[in-house]
Amino acid sequence: MTRPPIAPDQPNRRALVLPGGGMRVAYQAGAVQALHEEGLRFSHADGTSGGLMNLAALLSGVEPVDLARRWRTLRPAGFISPLSLRGYLGFPNLPALGDFDGIVTRVFPHLGIDAAAIRNSTGVSAYFNICDFGDKTVTAIPARDVQEPLLLAGISLPLLTPAVQYGDKTWTDAVWIQDSNLLQAVRDGANELWVVWCIGNTANFKRGFLNQYVHMIEMSAIGWLNAELAEIARMNAAIGEGERPYGHDKPIVVHLIKPEHPIPLDPDYLAGKVSGEALVDQGYMDASRYLKDITADGISLDSTATKMIEPASGVSFRETMSGRISFDTNDPIKGYSDRNTTPIVLRATVNIRDIAAFVRSADRRADMCAHLYSPRLGFTLPSTSSNFQLFSPSDKPDTVEMVYETGFHRDGKHYWFSGRKSVRKGPVWRLWRDTTTLFVHVHEGQDCSGQVVGAGILRLGLFDFASLIETLHARDAVGLWERLRTVATFARFFSVELWRIYGFGRRT
Repeated sequence: MTRPPIAPDQPNRRALVLPGGGMRVAYQAGAVQALHEEGLRFSHADGTSGGLMNLAALLSGVEPVDLARRWRTLRPAGFISPLSLRGYLGFPNLPALGDFDGIVTRVFPHLGIDAAAIRNSTGVSAYFNICDFGDKTVTAIPARDVQEPLLLAGISLPLLTPAVQYGDKTWTDAVWIQDSNLLQAVRDGANELWVVWCIGNTANFKRGFLNQYVHMIEMSAIGWLNAELAEIARMNAAIGEGERPYGHDKPIVVHLIKPEHPIPLDPDYLAGKVSGEALVDQGYMDASRYLKDITADGISLDSTATKMIEPASGVSFRETMSGRISFDTNDPIKGYSDRNTTPIVLRATVNIRDIAAFVRSADRRADMCAHLYSPRLGFTLPSTSSNFQLFSPSDKPDTVEMVYETGFHRDGKHYWFSGRKSVRKGPVWRLWRDTTTLFVHVHEGQDCSGQVVGAGILRLGLFDFASLIETLHARDAVGLWERLRTVATFARFFSVELWRIYGFGRRT
């Protein structure tokens, strides 16, 4: 018998709830890593739909930091496995568009999922929610009874993968009925629930088959969650009146971690428009922000819990810069020149959420999720918070800055990585150097006000620049024309700003 990494040494009344979200549940791996590093451990756990994969990996003994690493390196094509030619000969009466071969042979092994290890886990009262198609009900399967066919059934969406015959029943994904089971944890005695949510929730009803298929999932999943939150609110009111529902004598607190904007759908993940490491970074940063601003009462137990900001047409790109930092100087040039200093890489995903608002703004600020990579510093250091600005005014009239800032943890302390590319009016041959050279200061604490403890330089190489251009794409733009116009707006903004600095125009 083995104790999973999320299990406490002493039993508590805390529960981890991992709902679904397709391949986007890579987001949950980053969030769980942040919770684990904060010292949170759980005596109760619940997984549904895609979230059941993360729970399965954790109960198999995979450490949260390793789970995040596995999602970073998982090839999403592993989820796609077509039927055999013979299978398609039955068209139109197909069992589904694909089968489970890729998940069984590539995805589960890569994530470290082992049904036998799950059954032998101890220290956590854990359940996997799967739909019993015969009764049209959701069954909470305890970890001790889990078999691989049931895990596959739990992520089997109709049309995409077939229903699973196991025992004398037909099983499938529970998301069409419910995508979480908070009340199971409450019935087990948990009174502090941590939910990591990654299904989108905005008021915009979109056109198209895929969008509306997803909307059906959203309505089922969020509708059920809202009902559960309302029931917990009713229980808390009853507890305030002296009642003891399920033995609870204190209010049940719900904490919910979610992205501010909807995460791109699985086809974007498959097409490389969003990466697994970006999803992990985003989950880690959102969880870190929640922990920083946490309140003892948790979230409001109503329909606002999962509300997200309505997306507008924007652009996204990924950028990688490499260099060296010294922790013996506060001079970036000296820090970079010493070849015995620390090699480091910044990998960032920048999301300009609204290109029109971005171009009009004074500070040209956008969202960035990122991580630093350095074997000497502990390998991957995900961002706790970040700041990105493009051609933002500086304190010098002839200079604008590209700002890349990110907070990170190391050895239990907070640090702030502050990088700037200074773009100054001057000869055009200086353009490449100015726009690819990042001068870095590392501060103690969570912003630039802390003492400088390190400095160096990172650079964007020619091949890195080519990769950046390859990943540049429009997001949340409807239709081909809108996507082209969005990218063109960004390209025009970027080129005009450079012309004003290095050409004959005058910056406004």
